[in-house]
Amino acid sequence: MKAYPPAKVRNVALVGHGGAGKTTLCEALALCAGAISRAGRVEDGSTLSDFEPEEHSHHMSTSAALVALEWRGHKVNVIDCPGYADFVAEALGALSVADLVVVVLSAVDGVEVQTEAMWKAASQLGLPRLVFVNKLDRERADFSRALDQLRSTFGAGVAPLELPIGEEQDLHGVADLLSGTAFSYEPGQAQGRPGPVPEAIADREHAVRDSLVEGIVVADDDLMGRYLEGEAVPTEELSKTLARGVTSSQVFPVVCGSATKLVGIDRLLDFICDVGPSPLDRPPAVVRAPTDDGAGEPVEVACDPAGQPLARVWKTVADPYVGKISLFKVLSGTVRPDLVLFNPRSKVDERLHALFSLRGKEQLQVPEVPAGDIGAVAKLAATGTGDTLAPKTTPVSVLPPAGWEALAEATAPVLSVAIRPKSKADEDKLMTALHRLQEEDPTLAVARNDETHQTVLSGAGETHLAIAMERLARKFGVAVEQEDLVIPYRETVTATAEAEGKYKKQTGGHGQFGVASLRVEPMERGAGFEFVDNIVGGVIPRQYIPAVQKGAEEAMAEGGVYGWPVVDVRVTCFDGKHHPVDSSELSFKMAGALAVREALAKAGPVVLEPLSLLEVTVPNAYQGDVMGDLNSRRGRVQRTETAGPGESVVIALVPTAELVRYAIDLRSLTGGRGRFKARHDHYEVMPQNLWDKVRRERASADK
Repeated sequence: MKAYPPAKVRNVALVGHGGAGKTTLCEALALCAGAISRAGRVEDGSTLSDFEPEEHSHHMSTSAALVALEWRGHKVNVIDCPGYADFVAEALGALSVADLVVVVLSAVDGVEVQTEAMWKAASQLGLPRLVFVNKLDRERADFSRALDQLRSTFGAGVAPLELPIGEEQDLHGVADLLSGTAFSYEPGQAQGRPGPVPEAIADREHAVRDSLVEGIVVADDDLMGRYLEGEAVPTEELSKTLARGVTSSQVFPVVCGSATKLVGIDRLLDFICDVGPSPLDRPPAVVRAPTDDGAGEPVEVACDPAGQPLARVWKTVADPYVGKISLFKVLSGTVRPDLVLFNPRSKVDERLHALFSLRGKEQLQVPEVPAGDIGAVAKLAATGTGDTLAPKTTPVSVLPPAGWEALAEATAPVLSVAIRPKSKADEDKLMTALHRLQEEDPTLAVARNDETHQTVLSGAGETHLAIAMERLARKFGVAVEQEDLVIPYRETVTATAEAEGKYKKQTGGHGQFGVASLRVEPMERGAGFEFVDNIVGGVIPRQYIPAVQKGAEEAMAEGGVYGWPVVDVRVTCFDGKHHPVDSSELSFKMAGALAVREALAKAGPVVLEPLSLLEVTVPNAYQGDVMGDLNSRRGRVQRTETAGPGESVVIALVPTAELVRYAIDLRSLTGGRGRFKARHDHYEVMPQNLWDKVRRERASADK
């Protein structure tokens, strides 16, 4: 594939709800552009953009895939984004390099949850949007209903550029409102044949066209004046004015068709190239250089192929055969093979060997990647997703666009599972494999809990984690199995108790002898541990008191009556005995441990459970349901706040054990519109009947 100047490059992200037909549309675009000779099917696992085995088995896109096409003198980088909520981070990564967002909408299902979510994300990033109403050949498809939903949900900027010709199975063309031309399609043909608008929709076409033209000319005073004087505005001028409206995110064109019947696909490519913005039309990249006293001032960098080379890696793919593949967008200059660029984060020089563009998993060699274009390179040793590559003389870092932080926060892991390797060989490779998996998917979080001795894998949802474990086995040969997540409980005491710990051991030579009398008593919640030395008269020599304290601390850390670390307890050493020959630090350490264990058992031990501070953001319509659900989880609502238009935040204290599957339950409760974040707040006494239930369940699971 040859190199294209920035003015002839279009970077397009296909987004929308799962099942809207994004992958099928991507396949149709490739077929129409001549990149493939036959369209694959999602059901068969034969499409360009769904090439991972997990995508084939689950019949859904799980990662953003780049498909580079050539169309009438332009290079169109189509990024097929997942539509399932668990993989929204992949779609957001595509938005970070896209210049135009094509929102794919099912004419049968209309505006759905992820359609709204991705529209909102694109709006926060100030990205131009175009809507493609798909599946007009399906039963119950209704273009007028879909258009009304778009207008009511996203506002008056939604402007139809086409009308369908025919309904459901009889769909056979589209009418272009700007030119007043109809395009009809023969079965299996991707190129439309122009002709007059059919009389059956002529009246509607005229009415909608008049409304469209009025919406376009408002953006140009001169054009508006001429239109009001009755002058017929040429289609070319309308297209240019429309393009400016699209670029400024004031107008959101709506086109239509069917990806499976190849109706309107060539028209969509035309609109992308004619109306869609090039990288030159988008705001310049903003970079910041490191300085001696911190970060320097932000500086704008123009999209100029003749400038200094500057690239940002937006996605990393772990290929078991090729190695790590880094997808990057060139923001300035021209990247050529064997160019050496510097990574300011890792402080490593990276040589970019062979450069290529991607068409699914197919690698297309390119001579160079100019500013504005998207390319790929293999085997960058110390570069990950989000890293900047720049000349070593100007080691700048690209700043995220405005609004990115709020979006990134929404991709934080919300569901955790404990995993364990199936064999010793798997155990040896587990952490290395998890690290490599994180390079490909930074939204995964991995932690080793030393207290519960579990490896915890966290992600966006059940499907996300299941597919991560499948990839772990397929790509890195590490098989794991899931186990119940252990909640880190604590213990404390509710009364004061005393006990004597005696450690006596006699062998040949010096023996061991130490006696320590200790008192345990409760402290305020969160106070931790306090040791008091009340020894008088030298019954325990001063040099052995620290050993008593250490023995008490270790015994409490190992677990009390219920096996959990003991907290919020004061331990007082008030008496003891020693032997001038046989006493030692070890003997008094053991005596302190024995005394604490006995005293804890007599001091009314109770279990403490962790409580999390939960913030749930939901549409106002779901606020009551969410609060009722939190009450059923033993949660205590602290307050509610207004979040944004039509949204509320419910803030509550909830036992952490009740939130293990909250991500799944909240999604079900709110139709996918709710989101939350939680953090540990404090520990509280757990009711004995609930602890007994936990013990019974754990014992049953162990059997």
